[in-house]
Amino acid sequence: MKPTKVINREGKEVPIDVTKIRSVIEKACQGLRVDPMELELDAQIHFTDRISTKTIQETLIRVANEKVKMSEPDWTFVASRLLLHHLYKESALQRGEPYGNFRTLITRLVSDGRYDATVLSEYSKEDFEMFGKALRPERDLLLSYPGLKHLVDRYAIQSKDGKWFELPQDVFMGVSIYLALAEQKKDRVYWALKFYEVLSNLYITMATPTLAQARRPKGQLSSCFIDTPGDSISGIFDGLTAFAQISQNGGGMGVYLGHIRGLGSSIRDYAGVGSGVIPWVRLYNDTAVSVNQLGQRAGAASIWLDIWHTDIIDFLDLKTNNGDERRKAHDIFPGICVPDLFYKRLEKGESWYLFDPHEVKIRKGWALEDSWGEEFEKRYMECVADPAVPKKEISSLELMGLILKSLYETGGPFFFNRDTVNRLNPNKHAGMIYSSNLCTEITQNQSSTVRVHESSEADSITMQYKPGDMVVCNLSSINLGRSNTPELLSEVIPVQVRMLDNVITLNNLPVPQATLTNMKYRAIGVGVSGYHQLLVQNGIDWESDEHVTFADRLFEHINYVAIKASSDLAVERGSYPLFRGSDWESGEYFRLRDYKDSKWQELAEKVKISGMRNGYLMAIAPTGSTSVIAGSTASVDPIFKPVFTEEKKSFLIKRVAPELTPENARLYKEAHSIDQSWSIKAAAARQRHLDQSQSLNLYATQDLDEGKFMNLYYDAWKMGVKTLYYFRNYTKDEEEVKEEACESCQA
Repeated sequence: MKPTKVINREGKEVPIDVTKIRSVIEKACQGLRVDPMELELDAQIHFTDRISTKTIQETLIRVANEKVKMSEPDWTFVASRLLLHHLYKESALQRGEPYGNFRTLITRLVSDGRYDATVLSEYSKEDFEMFGKALRPERDLLLSYPGLKHLVDRYAIQSKDGKWFELPQDVFMGVSIYLALAEQKKDRVYWALKFYEVLSNLYITMATPTLAQARRPKGQLSSCFIDTPGDSISGIFDGLTAFAQISQNGGGMGVYLGHIRGLGSSIRDYAGVGSGVIPWVRLYNDTAVSVNQLGQRAGAASIWLDIWHTDIIDFLDLKTNNGDERRKAHDIFPGICVPDLFYKRLEKGESWYLFDPHEVKIRKGWALEDSWGEEFEKRYMECVADPAVPKKEISSLELMGLILKSLYETGGPFFFNRDTVNRLNPNKHAGMIYSSNLCTEITQNQSSTVRVHESSEADSITMQYKPGDMVVCNLSSINLGRSNTPELLSEVIPVQVRMLDNVITLNNLPVPQATLTNMKYRAIGVGVSGYHQLLVQNGIDWESDEHVTFADRLFEHINYVAIKASSDLAVERGSYPLFRGSDWESGEYFRLRDYKDSKWQELAEKVKISGMRNGYLMAIAPTGSTSVIAGSTASVDPIFKPVFTEEKKSFLIKRVAPELTPENARLYKEAHSIDQSWSIKAAAARQRHLDQSQSLNLYATQDLDEGKFMNLYYDAWKMGVKTLYYFRNYTKDEEEVKEEACESCQA
């Protein structure tokens, strides 16, 4: 007997209507380079009596996703449209009314404790009518299947019992009206709609915490933080507490441990009793595992150490699979801080010397790590020459060999070229930069928070701290695949800078020293995704001089527009508090980057007079998560493969290079087949225009030998690249790409 009934979304039995299923398939395929009949046949839906319409829909989505291939990339949009059909039906069930009544949706979510009630009180009913009319559901069609699934699974707000409420345009509008709360009341609706335009058109993406938390109660909007614990028990454990609080609220952290004394150092005049940095690294490791990021994933931290620190060799072994497991930390990401002097001695094959920062301070009266450039080199050589300063000698080539071994086996350490960074620091008048963050794109002034006083009364204990500079990463990325002309960039970037400045104003940061630093510098990070996509759109080969020239001109334009936007915002809102004395004010910023033409000279004069709203401006984050939503290639990376399968927690998703055609396929050269020297040349061209840095991955190629491997890192320093991220040692025939260990920095 043939099945005659299905269970619809309301749980009711209704007759099977095959024509309705066929209509849904045909609508999903409309205008795309696919055959709807092919999906119907391949799905092979087995109609059992009382099968649910949800099961039928899920089958069609799964099969459409599986059909994505290089010759038929449009199946990803078929799967997306089918999922949209499902989401709209499910959401309508929860809302109990047609799509579009935006205020009713928010009222329901506020009552459920899932939405910030301030949004309801600060906007009128008339405002919400305008927001509802401005929603553009047709822009949902810009989302590929991976992008849509990523957006609704990770960012859309659901009810407490997991029911669908927010749809894609609700997410974009919700973030927009929340960020517009920082505007003057008379201008809020205008800017909310401006913000919605750039988000819903996928011209930009906001960082993961901003997209997820803006509009939620007490949302923490920043991606990542950098801490600089001092060399004391209170300094270290206060730093661990701060990390736990930040991780609990969804942030990742970079931690500079260069102040911490080494193994065998003295403690209170007891020689040889110091335990070194490794035990503290392990505590950060265990904290990352035990205090997760909003319950979604393990916490994440990069730990940074100077290459001259006496514990550096053990540090390089933290994630390898050989040696004493009691001195391992497999869940953190090591990074090394490298001065110019190391590269100079490496070039000559000279010895390198390792020092304990505590012993140096005792014997010399100053901290070696607190200097950079010529002053560091002078102090370092003083330590080398002074027999009273304990030291270990190692060949610079041998040490570099150990670094390369760790890179090849574990993907790290990350690199931070400290003299290059500090030389180009626009706020060197106010401090020093010791390390980078979790994803190596942030370079801002750092200092330790110090406990200065403790008092107790009968029923209370009070501790006072002198706050240091705890760096905060406020990130957003331009989608170059869609914001792909100078004219469009000039329109989009000022809106983006304004949104990021509003993030700073509205943020609910978990530790007070971060809030103080955030307000003092008002630092933001304008980055990009879709870089490889833009090269392909312009017919540019990655391995070419044309690429390097294009990168230089593109980022000069982006930088110019961003600086002008921040200076214009300073006229309206005032400069960041430390503007006076900065390289922005003196014009040194422009001289160091060789900006000589009249356009730049006029901008330099404007900045001097008008100021800058943001002390730091440009930083290119990885965008591994948000570029999926944007449907763009990630950050400034080349593609992994034109089509590949990405492993998620409970399913596989086919991803395809954006706008892939037989004609442009040759330009989508795979990362592991690219001569990495071209990636470094392009990075150096971009770096000139970035006041901060970029998440630059390098990839193993078949012809890579030890000499070429070492030269990649040496050449990057020589060309002025500030930082380097992962070394990707995937095999060329790998078919699956796993998610990054941390997404908190993904812009």
